Amino acid sequence: MTLELWCLFGAMVLGLMHLTAASFTFKAQVGNRYSVGARDENLQPKGVAARLDRAQRNFLETFAIFVAAILLAHMLGKSGSWSQIGAPLYLAGRVLFLPLYAAGVPWLRTFSWNAATLGLVLVMVQSVV
Repeated sequence: MTLELWCLFGAMVLGLMHLTAASFTFKAQVGNRYSVGARDENLQPKGVAARLDRAQRNFLETFAIFVAAILLAHMLGKSGSWSQIGAPLYLAGRVLFLPLYAAGVPWLRTFSWNAATLGLVLVMVQSVV
């Protein structure tokens, strides 16, 4: 597998980590009775559980674009320096984003998001150069 495909696999694992973190913190907040029931009360996560829920949604906003960019570059045979820098940069930025968002660290969280987005753009550029 190429470096870019390994980064895609890493992003898939990270997606599961986002899902697990958001789910388990919300379950800890509301208890088993609510989490296994019909959820008719529509309780909303608060505090860290809410931040992890927002972080998960934020991850999902860019993940589909990352998947498409990696697969496009791979299908076109365009693996190169831009995508080999961009894919790990996206993954590293997104990995850092999760704990920074959970901890409520504002500026570093934004920096990690910007780094991930730059990585995503670099992978997309690789497909057209």
